[in-house]
Amino acid sequence: MKAITGTSLSVEEVVEIARRGGEVVLDPEARARMTESAALVEKLASSDEPAYGISTGFGALATTFIPEERRVELQHSLVRSHAAGSGPEVEREVVRAMMLLRARTLAMGYSGARPEVSDRLLAFLTEDLTPVVHEYGSLGASGDLAPLAHVALAVIGEGRVEFGGEVVDAASALASLGLDPLTLRSKEGLALINGTDGILGMLCLAIVDMVSLLDLADIAAAMTTEALLGTDRPFRPELHALRPQPGQAVSAARMLSMLEGSPIVASHRDDDPRVQDAYSVRCTPQVNGAARDTLGHVRRTAEAELVSAIDNPVILPDGSVESVGNFHGAPLGFVADFAAIALAEVGAISERRMDRMLDPARSHGLPPFLTPEPGVRSGFMIAHYAAVSMAAENRRLAAPASVDSMPTSAMQEDHVSMAWGAARKLRTVIANTRRILATEVLIAAQALDLRGPLAPAARTGAVRDAVRRSVPFLDEDRVLADDIQAVERLAGDGSLVGASGLA
Repeated sequence: MKAITGTSLSVEEVVEIARRGGEVVLDPEARARMTESAALVEKLASSDEPAYGISTGFGALATTFIPEERRVELQHSLVRSHAAGSGPEVEREVVRAMMLLRARTLAMGYSGARPEVSDRLLAFLTEDLTPVVHEYGSLGASGDLAPLAHVALAVIGEGRVEFGGEVVDAASALASLGLDPLTLRSKEGLALINGTDGILGMLCLAIVDMVSLLDLADIAAAMTTEALLGTDRPFRPELHALRPQPGQAVSAARMLSMLEGSPIVASHRDDDPRVQDAYSVRCTPQVNGAARDTLGHVRRTAEAELVSAIDNPVILPDGSVESVGNFHGAPLGFVADFAAIALAEVGAISERRMDRMLDPARSHGLPPFLTPEPGVRSGFMIAHYAAVSMAAENRRLAAPASVDSMPTSAMQEDHVSMAWGAARKLRTVIANTRRILATEVLIAAQALDLRGPLAPAARTGAVRDAVRRSVPFLDEDRVLADDIQAVERLAGDGSLVGASGLA
């Protein structure tokens, strides 16, 4: 059971709860803070002094005073009007991360919401009830308004949810759990939707995925280096100490470790007429390492956000109500774009290494497209095409979303972050890069087999063996989509990194 305090969640805990579930509750101290904050809001709500979001409208309607008898209606109307999402449904893990992170911000006690509001979000997580949220509707300023409004809609017993393996109306799902729809009080509708929780949730999921992807990228590169009769000398630590980029040193050390004791590498260490390997082999630590350093920056940004109060306005302990701009997603949008750029290059250099293995003019003795009968058989020719198509898409998706602001709300919200879009395309880049690397591992395993009777290094050989337990050697053409998907599953569940011994 995880207790939510407001500042106690790690990136990994967000991902664990989003993907695998578990019981989540509100910490007692957080409950007390929320009760005090809600009492301050009730005091403000009974005053004749206008307070944004409590006794006024929202956005460009902030100067419209709302009479006391209509303020509950105001909060419900806000949720309904903002639940204007469009397009495909957002993935379950993203919606779960959103609910967890919104409950986390509310638990800090700066939003004026009662503990019951966080309790309801956490109950949805524990009971595996997931509101239906649509892909389009957030501009990443004033938070993820439309996506979070669809979550809030379920809190008040409206909209649709996924529950028990099917999509049903929220009221029915709540009734089956013995829960009444929540009636929102002053400020609570606004507090439920004015956060960057969807963006941050996707960033946390991306961070965990990037950790395994960058490990896999080093593993795939080591296998290809060996298959291409490359040398391990450029990966020595004394060479990377000359350029003290930390990620580069890590990637080089991992590749060197993967190739340790390789009979294939030893077979051409002396009397090799080649002076140096191609950039796509020799410079892999520089590219993968830069992506590692990018990941470090992304993680630091996410960790700062995980202890931040993201709302507007905020209710301070002295009872004052202050308008702030912390709902602006620029910090998250920038790093999501940066991560997409880095991963696009990891996929791009992987695609170049694959091409070298398949080309007999550059593969140093391997048959064309790694098939024993080239001409009659096409081998891995079109597997490479698929990788090229994804690398090309990644390049398009590497164009930053965070520079593409468009004004809204009658020019009150005249600069927005587009961070939701940046996080959405990062998810596609991650999926593409995983498939590209899985394809490289599949092709490299074939190439290593073709180097027989010379054996690969212990660690590259262990990864090759892990592949072979699911995918046999390609001696004649077959449907490669199945093979690629099999290796992609091994990449996704950690089997390949585990086999390498680098985990």
